[in-house]
Amino acid sequence: MRLLLDTAVLIWAATSPDRLTRRVRAVLKNPDNALELSSVSLSEIAIKRAIGKLAFSGSDARQALDDLGVRVLPYTSDHAFLLFELPLAHSDPFDRQIIAQALSEGIPVVTPDQKFTLYEGLDIIW
Repeated sequence: MRLLLDTAVLIWAATSPDRLTRRVRAVLKNPDNALELSSVSLSEIAIKRAIGKLAFSGSDARQALDDLGVRVLPYTSDHAFLLFELPLAHSDPFDRQIIAQALSEGIPVVTPDQKFTLYEGLDIIW
């Protein structure tokens, strides 16, 4: 199954896996799952690191992607156009892009963020 990881899930899996639920840890270890991370998440990490909100570096992100076997999912215009249709249930622009991407691709999101549940048709794993 294809799964889109929220930014926090990648970071927590690399730095503090005990913050992940038992279910998420099992999902991440299951070789039958195709784990993906939005290219938007890499932008989020870079921007938050630059403004001092995050200590996770680009090399940390690369290592986490390699260690977990995660593929980076490019953000396309199809994903962006879906933003026009999304209700404003979540104001975080990075999360809104991840939500639009998951809905457009028809894949579940692995996230601890309860606001994601406000989007109809979005499957959440936590």
